[in-house]
Amino acid sequence: MNDPFVSTDWLAAHLSDPDIVVLDGSWHMPNAARNAQADYLAGHIPGAVFFDIDGVADTDSPLPHMLPAPAAFARMVGALGISESMTIVIYDEIGLFSAPRVWWTFLAMGARKVRILAGGGPKWRAERRPTEVGLVARPRQVFNARFDPARVVDFEAVRTASQTGTSQIADARPAQRFHAEVPEPRKGLRGGHIPGSTNLPVSMLTEAGQMKAPDQLATLFAERGIDLSKPLITTCGSGITAATLALAAELAGARAVAVYDGAWTEWGGRTDANIET
Repeated sequence: MNDPFVSTDWLAAHLSDPDIVVLDGSWHMPNAARNAQADYLAGHIPGAVFFDIDGVADTDSPLPHMLPAPAAFARMVGALGISESMTIVIYDEIGLFSAPRVWWTFLAMGARKVRILAGGGPKWRAERRPTEVGLVARPRQVFNARFDPARVVDFEAVRTASQTGTSQIADARPAQRFHAEVPEPRKGLRGGHIPGSTNLPVSMLTEAGQMKAPDQLATLFAERGIDLSKPLITTCGSGITAATLALAAELAGARAVAVYDGAWTEWGGRTDANIET
């Protein structure tokens, strides 16, 4: 795949280009006691628009931040001033946590030039680059959505993969959650993992807020017994870090990667889903 990352130097040089839109895609775990939108209003990269992962979603679903229908997505991001032909640069304020979810979302909806800021907001700030406060409003654009169904799978597809082995399943959650040694952060969910899935915690993929090199990532997948020449489904707690794992797999050379959007929030909440601990 082409390098999905841009450097802070590159972004600083191109920040005022008319065909570039910068998105703050920050999102935090329910137990993090941190408000991403409030942080954005208090300071963000100049010109950056806040992308609300929970808001640009299927709000009719009982599951958190599920992909919306393409027409709804097009309407919402068009209102943010984004078209599918723009170069979309995404960052988050952890370094590399939720930005890959936004990256994956735009690719699934047909955007062609989607990039992630390497090091994110923390690196930008550490280099003493400028920030601004308040809400950024851009002129409305038309976003022509072209949904790519190969990038996402649902519960039934994952259950089939779990039972038949037609696709490998990799889980990005911490090992303690994967093995049901600690409670899930969302109440009401059983602990454990999808039968037949392999644990590759997202924390192993990054170093100092940036993705590890492709050869290091390939080694991590190989050590877990994941064959990147075969179909792979990534999952996590609610579909956020599953996108980071999908990004890592693609960087390492995976040929077919899909994200289980419902993730453990759906699987662990259903009484008809088998689990292993």
